[in-house]
Amino acid sequence: MTPSSDSATASAASAAKQEAPFPRRLSTRIVVLSTVALALVLAMISGTLWLSWQLEGGGAAINDAGSLRMRAHAVAIALWEARTGQPSQVDAQMRQLDETLRELRDGDPARPLFLPTDAGIHAQFERVASAWNQTLKPAALSDLAGSGSEPSTYIGLLPGFVDDANRLVSLIERENARKTAWLRISQVALAALSCVGTMAIVYLLYQWFVAPVQRLQDGLARIEAREFDTRLPVETYDEFGHLTQGFNRMVAELQALYQDLAGRVDAKTAQLAAQNRELATLYEMAAFLNTPGPAETLCHDFLTRVMREFDADGGTVRVVSPDDGNLHLLVSEGMPESITRAEQCMPAADCACGGATAEAPVVFGLMAQPGARAGGGESGESAMSAMSGAFTQRCLKAGFVSVAVSAIVAQNETLGTFSLHFRREREIPPSGVQLLQTLGRHLGVALMNRRLVALGRQLAVSEERNLVAQGLHDSIAQGLSFLKMQVHLLDGAAQQGDLDEIREIVPLLAGGVEESYDDVRELLLNFRTKLGPGKLRLAVEDTVARFRRQSDAELTLDYRDEDGPPLPPDQQLQVLFVLQEALSNARKHAQALHVQVSVVNARDFRLTIEDDGVGYDPADIASRGESHVGFHIMHERARRLAAVLTRQSAPGRGARVELVLPAASRMAA
Repeated sequence: MTPSSDSATASAASAAKQEAPFPRRLSTRIVVLSTVALALVLAMISGTLWLSWQLEGGGAAINDAGSLRMRAHAVAIALWEARTGQPSQVDAQMRQLDETLRELRDGDPARPLFLPTDAGIHAQFERVASAWNQTLKPAALSDLAGSGSEPSTYIGLLPGFVDDANRLVSLIERENARKTAWLRISQVALAALSCVGTMAIVYLLYQWFVAPVQRLQDGLARIEAREFDTRLPVETYDEFGHLTQGFNRMVAELQALYQDLAGRVDAKTAQLAAQNRELATLYEMAAFLNTPGPAETLCHDFLTRVMREFDADGGTVRVVSPDDGNLHLLVSEGMPESITRAEQCMPAADCACGGATAEAPVVFGLMAQPGARAGGGESGESAMSAMSGAFTQRCLKAGFVSVAVSAIVAQNETLGTFSLHFRREREIPPSGVQLLQTLGRHLGVALMNRRLVALGRQLAVSEERNLVAQGLHDSIAQGLSFLKMQVHLLDGAAQQGDLDEIREIVPLLAGGVEESYDDVRELLLNFRTKLGPGKLRLAVEDTVARFRRQSDAELTLDYRDEDGPPLPPDQQLQVLFVLQEALSNARKHAQALHVQVSVVNARDFRLTIEDDGVGYDPADIASRGESHVGFHIMHERARRLAAVLTRQSAPGRGARVELVLPAASRMAA
């Protein structure tokens, strides 16, 4: 690293030491500012609400204080009415005036109603209440108790009471006017505080957020211009100060990295190119190994590709025999004839290939001279010990000084090995060793798949042969047994010269031969049946037409394609075989007059064959087990379909065979 990069790193470290002891102070400022602003706003709003409430209560007090004058005049009117003989309302009016005075004194927060807290207002109210209770009210009672005279006493005192009430109303109005002025002042102050607070908040937010962000943006712009000596001043100890320190550290690291960036880019480019080449090799090899073909061709092409990838001069592919456990040379490329002839079959422990098979998946060794080292640790040492003797001498004599061996593995089973031979000393890096291991697993999977495919074909052929044998036994074998018995009888009749018996036996022989011939033709036709997608209906109609030609029974076909998808060819063929076997049984054994075939391709596929023949006893068929080959074949094909086959019959009541293929067992066509 250059001195400039060292100084940059040192400056970044020194900047890191200057970090603030409280890196979260910016959030504290925001919380304090928000709390103060909220408290001021709530205080101003509370004050205006309190003034509004006071004004509302004072307004109600003005109304009730003004009503004292009306109540006092109403009492005077009631006194006049009482002198004229009209019903007296004096008591009611006096009670209302008393109630008004009580509400003014006690207040009513629900309305709201209360007198202002001014001492002069309360003193004036006491004068009004005292004038009423001590002077005016007794005068009213006295005038009411007098006989026939006018209420002169009450009328004389009334103007003074009204003046006191007027002064009370005036005092309350002045107090409300003063509070109204305060309300306006507080509203103006609240508006001014909002403006000033908004400006202050905008200024603080600019200083706390916008200005630091602008400085960071300016620093980023200078970094984009590759000015890696840029450093930002740390002016605060809040989060932005912490971020600025991180920015300075980042720039210092970028400055240090940029100075040797070219070398790192070249190294990384070479590494990526190697990885891409390995990935391309794996992709090409995986695609190639999935193509069909014999194992020898597959292994030969695999070996040539691996040799080209690793620039090898020769190579071999050996497989382990499951019979003797020896390694058999399958293919070779670039190897002398002497080596391929001598190593066609060898015990696994005789060479490095056997060491790789038994001990380690990959072994790499240098064999240029005795005691040469081998890659792979303990596995390499064991391989080197295994490579001693004739194998080493043959490789050295052929000019090979290095060898790499990898196991062919599939499902934790070693199927063999493949080796690469070099005429020069060669070391394979760990990535190359891993690539060899992966290629060995890919080849092992491909070989195992071919084995499984071959076993599957053998199993299918074996199962089909079993069904063919069962079909032959159920048809031709029984006919030939009958013919053999008739020939034996014919031989006895011929020796005895019994022409009458001979004439009886010959038609039976001819009929048996004809029936066996028909069975052979039917079996051959069934075995040669091939179906493509969507051909089931035509095949069913051909089978029904053949039954009508071979039997006198009347057959009715009901074929319905509903919402079910078409069956694939394999399932179509098994369904057709079940139909052919059921119709063959009906033709040979049922003696039916009517046969009905129903095919319904809905969500579940359903095939039904019914006849009105002689029927059979299910218990008798069950006791015979698999001796009735026709029923056994139908059940076997139903199992292949994962379908359900049911048979219903009774002696004299015909028979019914139903095949149901559930939607879950249907395969895509």
